[in-house]
Order: sequence, then structure tokens, then C-alpha cells
Amino acid sequence: MTLASLIDHYEKGGPLLAYATSSLSREQETARPGPGAWSLAELAIHLLDSDLVAGDRIKRMIAEESPTLLAYDENAWCSRLDYQSLPVEEAVSMFVANRRWIAHILRSLPESDFARSGNHTERGRITLADLVRGAVGHLDHHLAFLYAKRGNLGVSIYPRYRMVPE
Repeated sequence: MTLASLIDHYEKGGPLLAYATSSLSREQETARPGPGAWSLAELAIHLLDSDLVAGDRIKRMIAEESPTLLAYDENAWCSRLDYQSLPVEEAVSMFVANRRWIAHILRSLPESDFARSGNHTERGRITLADLVRGAVGHLDHHLAFLYAKRGNLGVSIYPRYRMVPE
């Protein structure tokens, strides 16, 4: 995958999350239908927070020499920040805007900058390209859970079409 297509894929994650979380009631957002323990709301807020952390890491890698990239406990964030009570629509709007903003920054860089690196406190040395690929993969991973949860709630993402006119 070229850097340009990687950045495009990264940016398109915003509309993908918006689509995946559309047309849900608050009750559906906070239900825990499985797979996994988190609700759709908790998943969406987790995706926002992890993307904001990734955006910070991306900017540090670009601006600083070998920055330290702190790990965080996603379950503690979910619990202590009460993801379940936060507004999904606002989180998704911020996710979309953050992806768009970071994509602008990434597109302005020379290709050589994608080899810049930082030291993650759990994963060790990672490059800017690794970090962007990881953000893309992280969203794709969680979208599978989100769609499965929607299916288990019986909430289709696709509009219903009638085969025979009424």
C-alpha cells in the first residue's frame, strides 16, 4: 500500500465510524449484546480516545526526536471516564474531525518522515508509518465488533427495500 493510499484509508475511517454508529437509539448504544463486554457507546468512545492518543503520538513523532509514547489502560479509561454515559454522536463527530485533521498533517510530510520513530513504553520502537497502519487496523478491528453488536441487537445498517410494491 502506498503512503497516499494509507493516508486516504486512515481519513476514510471517520465516515466509516459515523456510518457504523448511525440510527441507534440511546438504549441500543448502551446495550451489551456481545461480542465482547463493551457496549456500542463504549466502543465508539474508546475509538475516539485511542485516536486522540494516536494523533498526539503522530504529532510527537513528527515534531520531536525519538519521543516516549506512553501506553494507557483502555479498560481503566472506559471505567473511570464513564464512557457509557458520554454522547456517541459527539464522540463520532470528534473522531471524524480528528482523522481529517491528522490526514492533512500527514499529507504535508515528505515520505522520509514516515521512518521517524518513537519509543512506546510497551511495544518498543515504532515508526510513524507503523503508527498510522496501526490506527487503520485498530478501527477495522473494532468495526467488526460494532457491526456484530448491531446484528445481535437486530439493528440493520442497510435500508430495507421491498421487492414487491405495496
